[in-house]
Amino acid sequence: MHRHGAPRRTAAGPGRTAPRPVPRGSAPLLVAGLLLGVPLLGGCTSASPGGDPEPAPTSPASPSSPSSPSSASAPATAPPRQPPAELTEDQVNAAVARIDGYAQNALAKTGVPGLALAVVYKDKVIHAKGLGVRQLGKPEAVDPDTVFQLASVSKPISSTVVAGVVGQKAVKWDDPVTAHDPGFALADPWVSSHVTIADLFAHRSGLPDHAGDLLEDLGYQRDYILQHLREHQLAPFRASYAYTNYGLTEAAVAVAKAKGVAWEDLAADVLYKPLGMNSTSSLRSAYDSAANKATPHVRDAAGWQVSTTENPDPQAPAGGVSSTVQDLGRWMRLQLADGTFEGKQIVDPAGLNETRLPQSVSSPTTAPAGRSGFYGLGWNVSYDAEGRLRLNHSGAFSLGAATVVTLLPSEQLGIVVLTNGQPTGVPEAVAEEFFDLAQYGHETVDWLGFLGKVVPAAAQSPASPTDYASPPAGAAPAKPDSAYLGTYGNDYFGPLTVSSGDGGGLVMSLGPDNLRFPLQHYDGDVFSFRTRGENAAGLSGVTFAVGADGQAATVVVEQFDHDGLGTFTRG
Repeated sequence: MHRHGAPRRTAAGPGRTAPRPVPRGSAPLLVAGLLLGVPLLGGCTSASPGGDPEPAPTSPASPSSPSSPSSASAPATAPPRQPPAELTEDQVNAAVARIDGYAQNALAKTGVPGLALAVVYKDKVIHAKGLGVRQLGKPEAVDPDTVFQLASVSKPISSTVVAGVVGQKAVKWDDPVTAHDPGFALADPWVSSHVTIADLFAHRSGLPDHAGDLLEDLGYQRDYILQHLREHQLAPFRASYAYTNYGLTEAAVAVAKAKGVAWEDLAADVLYKPLGMNSTSSLRSAYDSAANKATPHVRDAAGWQVSTTENPDPQAPAGGVSSTVQDLGRWMRLQLADGTFEGKQIVDPAGLNETRLPQSVSSPTTAPAGRSGFYGLGWNVSYDAEGRLRLNHSGAFSLGAATVVTLLPSEQLGIVVLTNGQPTGVPEAVAEEFFDLAQYGHETVDWLGFLGKVVPAAAQSPASPTDYASPPAGAAPAKPDSAYLGTYGNDYFGPLTVSSGDGGGLVMSLGPDNLRFPLQHYDGDVFSFRTRGENAAGLSGVTFAVGADGQAATVVVEQFDHDGLGTFTRG
């Protein structure tokens, strides 16, 4: 799930158009923490800002007598890197004892078919549970070994992989991407040569929100999408935040090229195999072939239905991982132990700690006493009411998956929640409830009620302001079909062909597989089509510009025109 961007100004410069609102498009990953502008779902770290390996100083001992200054210990040489742990083992265990009931109730209230969760505390998976069913209409229950699609929870996993490669000295976070992928380019040559792996993982390259995702919806593969990111106008480099699945994917691909392997193999070699994450993969085929997997579901007017998500392989580093809560418990243990797993250093702590530092302001505060939200490298990073840092990421496919992971390293505590339903706020609510129960012993907010409104609204693609289902009274007739028939070119989206449908009317074909979209007349030279895929937004407009010769010279597809790229010209 990934609807959390905000409208941004486009960069000024020769040939640049006026500012446009950025689409809060639906790619396979939502970062819920950025929806709220508070540290609700933010990140946390046990690292010092500079990744200093020196041990954190301990608090000075109390003097033996208040009246004897000479007996007082010397003050510490530096403040501690983070607040000391506040939670007791009893508090954590009490929260664990209650969270399954809360999760079961959330499934009952929302109808989400299945859920799995795991809690890590002090380097142990202290709880792992499956609830509900893998697929509606079938009896197989979810268990801790059920494979789920993770969507954007893939991002912090991928930044862990890159941190491992950084520790191998094969790359640095601040390496220019072109040092490892010379063919990569963005619209501005200077930015192209200076944008780093960290810039793309922190969503501060200047690419617009969800750049490239619509190409995936049309069936284009990774290489085509990455090569065409250069068509997007850029916002100010390193001075603006916009969430981009394919920006992050390009950075990960560049790291894999530095190692001379495919990204999917690199992730397995650096992270999955060393941790024994035997049910985890960055390939859709592994999820498809899993015997024990959670089937996606969506909710419509008739209730919950079995669904099929799009293949996320093109953006695997950003949204293509599948896993179980048992496997993710191992990864959380590594994160909370600064890269160590069962006594062995798997990921270099310095490279890992860089992922946990605020890199971009992702959600500026809207109140003087509020707290801003930040993005690190694949993590939401924020501060809670107790002054602790949190690491968090949500993920979702609008076509049937929603997930969340939240870590509180100062407490050595983390939770992951996976579901097989479209974004409803359930995983985020379960995670927030857990931390409330541990900290306070009770709920401080009706999390399911609150997030059950916020998350679905943020995950929904913005509908057209025009109601194409209701043509205006006295709508002008369309011209003869021959005025519109033909092929129109576009450097970004490729060719668009308008042809006659089998049963009459016009059909628009797009993408490498010639996806067909029937056109419905609206008014004059304006038609509509029903959008589909992760970015589906109901009916959207198709406007032809017909010249004096009676032939359409151009056509503008509304859904594709958020960034000014939606004009197709007759060839």
